[in-house]
Amino acid sequence: MASIPFERVRRLTLAPSINRRSIVSARGPVRVTALASGETSLTTVGLIAVLLGAFLATTDFSIVNVALPTIDADLHASAGMLQLVVAGYGTPFALLLVIGGRLGDAVGRRRLFSIGMAAFTLASLLCGLAPSIGWLVLARAAQGAASAMMVPQVLSTIQATTTGDRRAQALGAFGATGALAAAAGQVLGGALVTLNIGGTQWRTIFLVNLPIGLLGILLAARRVPDSRSGEPAAIDPAGTALLTAAVAGVLIPLTEGRTLGWPWWSMLLLASVPFSVLAFVWVERGLERAGRVPLVPLSIVRVRSMSGGLLVTLLFFAGLGGFMFVYPLSLQGAAHLNAIEAGSAIVPMALGFLVTSLSVSRLLRQFGSRVIVVGLLLGTLGVTMLCATLIEVWPNVDPLLLAPSMLVAGVGWGLVMSPLFGIVLSEVPAGRVGAGSGVLATTQQIASSLGVATLGSLFLVQQQADHLGSLGALVMVLALLATLGGLAAVVARRLPI
Repeated sequence: MASIPFERVRRLTLAPSINRRSIVSARGPVRVTALASGETSLTTVGLIAVLLGAFLATTDFSIVNVALPTIDADLHASAGMLQLVVAGYGTPFALLLVIGGRLGDAVGRRRLFSIGMAAFTLASLLCGLAPSIGWLVLARAAQGAASAMMVPQVLSTIQATTTGDRRAQALGAFGATGALAAAAGQVLGGALVTLNIGGTQWRTIFLVNLPIGLLGILLAARRVPDSRSGEPAAIDPAGTALLTAAVAGVLIPLTEGRTLGWPWWSMLLLASVPFSVLAFVWVERGLERAGRVPLVPLSIVRVRSMSGGLLVTLLFFAGLGGFMFVYPLSLQGAAHLNAIEAGSAIVPMALGFLVTSLSVSRLLRQFGSRVIVVGLLLGTLGVTMLCATLIEVWPNVDPLLLAPSMLVAGVGWGLVMSPLFGIVLSEVPAGRVGAGSGVLATTQQIASSLGVATLGSLFLVQQQADHLGSLGALVMVLALLATLGGLAAVVARRLPI
């Protein structure tokens, strides 16, 4: 479920307090200065083409989770490398999102979408052919980087080539794509691993992207109008490099340090993080003072809705990212469910999210940001119910017994995910909504990767402790997830209504 905020962007675009013309996916005002295809509007087939890119990027967040035990058995991966299979996709995705958006503004969104889709398809082939776990981790990182080039062009293209009701319909389809992709990733991944087509085991979860990617490239070339910005923002290489160093300084030691016995370089990386963060803040502040566009404009972060909203985003998506890694892994381990059963255990949560996403706008108009508070509390209740159910039935776990608690959690999390971006950006000046959206999306993806690294590492450590075992480790992670949800609810009370 960790994904680009599809339905949230629809709420943002339709929010009455924000100038719709100023909203883009991650940078600034959209201007259509070139339409290479000769068309000035996005047709239905063109919309399908760009939504295929969004679908693939979101699906690949979740499709791999249910295949991790099979990957482990085939490639003899360490626990840390399994974490990197997941986090190694989300981290470059997060760090390169804004750059991908700015490149699309400069060279043309259709062109960069096609390049990103082609790179994603090639990286998927490399994943499917991976002879070793190291190869797979590198190919997953390439997938994430390709997604960062492809995904920002989806919203930018919709914004630049549609208006009025057509835009609202396209953004609604964008939201539905996100919810369907989140559910499809778990179910499709479980089904493909279980079917073991041609003895390929887990490899089909990546190879299935090839025909979809090729179709998307073909449709984009024929039916997607090109557009670009008249004044594209410059890329911030120094800020990107420093933020990458800070995230890698946390991610790599937490995933690999324990397995390798905490070597000196892992401790050095952790010790370097505060210096990387301070240098990043100094560079970004200097760029903004000089009138340039940094990766993270710090003046936007100081806006009341953004400062609280970024903390809510960090707490919520770190917990959700860790949960999506730990939950399928534990169900297929000590609970002995197969891949498709573990995938189906996620479906009630995804359905709850989908139903809530389709109806939350009415609640949002009536109750404002209190919807997010209620959603966080409902999510915490669902996790608590899940924890109680697992303690009672373990290890004889039946996905049907888990369905009520997962449905409650999904409904709650849907109430958070759908309106979050619109509410958090509501106090950002209209001309800077694009930059604020980029900061939020980057925070979301980084939080998901760090959640996998932190909660995943804690789960793996405690799972090996004789006095806890798999159930105790899972319960501990669920308790931490509930705690993060409760803290996020406290912070969310300060969001603007």
